[in-house]
Amino acid sequence: MIQINNLHKSFGKLDVLRGLELTIDSGKTVAILGPNGSGKTTMIKSILGLVIPQKGEILVNGNSVKNNWTYREEISYLPQIARFPENLKVKELIKMVQDLRKTLSDPEPLISLFGLEKFLDKSLRTLSGGTRQKVNVVLAFMFDSPIIIMDEPTVGLDPIAMIKLKKLIKEEQAKGKTILITTHIMSVVEELVEEIIYILEGKIYFRKSLAELNGTVKKIGLEGVIAEILEEV
Repeated sequence: MIQINNLHKSFGKLDVLRGLELTIDSGKTVAILGPNGSGKTTMIKSILGLVIPQKGEILVNGNSVKNNWTYREEISYLPQIARFPENLKVKELIKMVQDLRKTLSDPEPLISLFGLEKFLDKSLRTLSGGTRQKVNVVLAFMFDSPIIIMDEPTVGLDPIAMIKLKKLIKEEQAKGKTILITTHIMSVVEELVEEIIYILEGKIYFRKSLAELNGTVKKIGLEGVIAEILEEV
């Protein structure tokens, strides 16, 4: 379970999170949606301890994340853009992350799934954006973490790789993992998530289950449903 209580974060004079309140139950797959600048990534980075909020509390499985790093061992994170030393070879990067994390990992099936064998001895600077993202998927999913957080996970992926990633996510769902996804790809939301949380100007604007919206989604599409809700709220 992830619980966020009265979370505030500002960057200079810009208020990004404004008293955000959110609880995500264990075993749920949730989409965090909202326009650019709404606070989605800041919220995620606050959960991960990469951003320190000015006010509020974050609990992961009942434990406060403040002044604590061990909870991160329960989380796998797939960022929109991962920054690693460009001179590292792919196999060196994988080994480095394994050594840093020091928990059980098995990258081999994922390397095979995404056809990365021929890239293992290549440096990161030589890789295309799509291949880099496949490497990032391996890094995120090679650990059997109970919580998976993904920020625009399909960026740069070709259609075949996207299908493989969605299959991978479904396999993790079947294991009862808690999964958070931010994305602008509505087909990903419709196919994978149970609930939509829409953030606007640093607060939750609405929260709806996909089952609740399903009838209307079939008529006008998810984008149309979200537009209608925003007009009503």
